[in-house]
Amino acid sequence: QVRLVESGGGLAQVGGSLKLSCAATGTRYPITVMGWYRQAPGKQRELVATSGGGTKYVDSVKGRFTISEDNAKNSVDLQMSSLKPEDTAVYYCYVYLGVIAAGYWGQGTQVTVSS
Repeated sequence: QVRLVESGGGLAQVGGSLKLSCAATGTRYPITVMGWYRQAPGKQRELVATSGGGTKYVDSVKGRFTISEDNAKNSVDLQMSSLKPEDTAVYYCYVYLGVIAAGYWGQGTQVTVSS
């Protein structure tokens, strides 16, 4: 059973930084894509950044967030800088195993940016 363990997050000031980490265990197949999504109160879950076959960022975080993947450890980090109040959300780690066409979600970690 694939399990994603997230860490990091918490409270930050506007303009501050936080780092999220996610480690996948129980994967019998190679991970095709690793990434981060977020969901703010009253809004739909949205893609923040993905890594796998090239990195991709939502426009609102470009230049501020950096995703990095460690294939040997099946882990992915999201370094968040120049944080804004609109970055406040629950952040979810996501992995996709292309061989079995299956995706898995972490439990979510809260990020709150206060002004």
